[in-house]
Amino acid sequence: MGQHLLDSLDKQILDMIADNARVPFLEVARACNVSGAAIHQRIQKLTKLGIIQGSNYILNPEKIGYETCAYIGLFLKDPSSFDSVAAALAKIPQVVECHYTTGVYDMFIKIYARNNHDLLTIIHDKLQPLGLSRSETIISFNEAIKRQIPIPDWSREEEEEYEEEDTLL
Repeated sequence: MGQHLLDSLDKQILDMIADNARVPFLEVARACNVSGAAIHQRIQKLTKLGIIQGSNYILNPEKIGYETCAYIGLFLKDPSSFDSVAAALAKIPQVVECHYTTGVYDMFIKIYARNNHDLLTIIHDKLQPLGLSRSETIISFNEAIKRQIPIPDWSREEEEEYEEEDTLL
């Protein structure tokens, strides 16, 4: 899970494409004062390093019939069943995120359902049979903030410290 140091050009590119993945490479190149080929190469490099993980269209769940968004904390009967439960959750299309967690829950998922009745059916028919001792559901009324993670602004001193740590490993 190593971190990668980003130079100022990488940061400029990431700022622009994180805001709009459909921005043309030539527009990014003009804004960054480099060639289109340079942008293409940088984006390939950032993708190969795993810094960029694809580009997707973002669907609005409400517009396609999913009125209920819920977060569900899962308590497993058998904590060693993490992997099999995660694999089973991956087969439930309404589950859009799954996290192994510390604290109260063994796992935490985000789910979309057509309505509250549909959510109840999913919990009862699809989640409970996975070996849960119980679950706790939090329904989201509205998403107030959704954004990309900020791109770190490393100072030269922090970069040198990071490089020293990296060479020691």
